[in-house]
Amino acid sequence: MVTPIGCGTQETFCAVQQGRSAICQHTDFGCGDNPFVASLLDRSAIECLPGLSFFETVATLAARQAIENAGIDPASQRTAIVLSTIKGNVEKIETEDVSLALSAAKIATALGNPNPPVVVSNACISGVAALLQGSRMLQSGRYDHIVVVGCEVQSRFIVTGFQSLKALSMNPCRPFDTARDGLNLGEAAVAVVLGTEDGPWELVCGAVRNDANHISGPSRTGEGSYKALRYVLESARRDQLAFLNVHGTATLYNDEMEAIAIDRAGLADVPVNALKGYFGHTMGAAGILETILSMKACDLGTVLPTRGFETLGVSRTVKVSNETQPARGREFIKLLSGFGGVNGALLLRKGGER
Repeated sequence: MVTPIGCGTQETFCAVQQGRSAICQHTDFGCGDNPFVASLLDRSAIECLPGLSFFETVATLAARQAIENAGIDPASQRTAIVLSTIKGNVEKIETEDVSLALSAAKIATALGNPNPPVVVSNACISGVAALLQGSRMLQSGRYDHIVVVGCEVQSRFIVTGFQSLKALSMNPCRPFDTARDGLNLGEAAVAVVLGTEDGPWELVCGAVRNDANHISGPSRTGEGSYKALRYVLESARRDQLAFLNVHGTATLYNDEMEAIAIDRAGLADVPVNALKGYFGHTMGAAGILETILSMKACDLGTVLPTRGFETLGVSRTVKVSNETQPARGREFIKLLSGFGGVNGALLLRKGGER
């Protein structure tokens, strides 16, 4: 992974353990009259690869890390690429073709992969949906490995869009806190390799549910998240649930909706954490970034703290973790929600355990 607080999974995870964050005020992208608070990559430290944009470069670098770590052949016909992003190269929309399919093809070519890549762009649940898509591609029997890449970089288009919704906070975000007042945007590129062989982690199952509540507002009853949770809980071992890693954007309605869904699903006694306080909202990368870090935490028997959280500010009594604590189990649920009423959940289990 390539993030503002680390290059590589271990470096990034250690930074989270230390409570580090790169969230600060910016005036980039021609938004000088309206500064914003975000966690951004250092563009001066990353040289674009030949023929690739900054977005395509960092996505390729993250994928190369994952491929090397997994020891797979990216040129194999039995390997495919899945790209998760919401806006891709949208910053170049006035001068270039910014289709997500074109970017995915460039990334696949840079990786030496011969197969047509798959693009998943489903609002803020894109990362969860991409992991689920990759898992289903393996189940089809056509592939041995799927490289799932999540990437998002910010631009004037995205920043001003969120500003128009009054969704951005001018302070570091505070998920689930009574003083929360909006989200921070973030940038990251992450990748993970899914395979048919036994590995350290198993993606047991996942669900995408759309409650069609509103174009930008979450359901007040948490309907879509509740239904996604109900589906994955059918395969979960309740006594082995270490934690719920949730969306936790720190907007007023998202955190309230998630708390309601968690309570309705009978999970109010399970530790809850959100990682937006370290990275901001990394959009198409969020589901993969937060899943990888949750796997690392569970490997160590740890529940990571929710940075920025102090006092519970939602109507349901959920167990939001604000400090590092021991994890009681060997599986966890990843939960995300997004514009258009989309909701997604994954159940992940430590490999080799039944």
